[in-house]
Amino acid sequence: NFFKMSSEVEETLKRIQSHRGVKGVLVTNNEGIPIKSNLTQEETDTYSSMITQLNLKADGIIRTLDNSDSLTFMRIRSHNHEIMIAPDDEYTLIVIQNPNSD
Repeated sequence: NFFKMSSEVEETLKRIQSHRGVKGVLVTNNEGIPIKSNLTQEETDTYSSMITQLNLKADGIIRTLDNSDSLTFMRIRSHNHEIMIAPDDEYTLIVIQNPNSD
């Protein structure tokens, strides 16, 4: 099941990837299946699996607190990584970067 992205989406992903410190960009479908990635296969599989689980848990918490609300963006930062997650109805954009690349 090959997914063809529009040139506009491709250009946006390339622009994100070109930012200093960006290690990887990953797009998954709403089931957590990777569609586009510039990471290794192992990293792609790990991030897509883990982030999908985290998204479900975080969205569940948000909806428990307010049933009319939903998760729109999440940022996780550690000493070595910063992961930004933008879930949508059909796709999730995941950007992994080095927070110390200033």
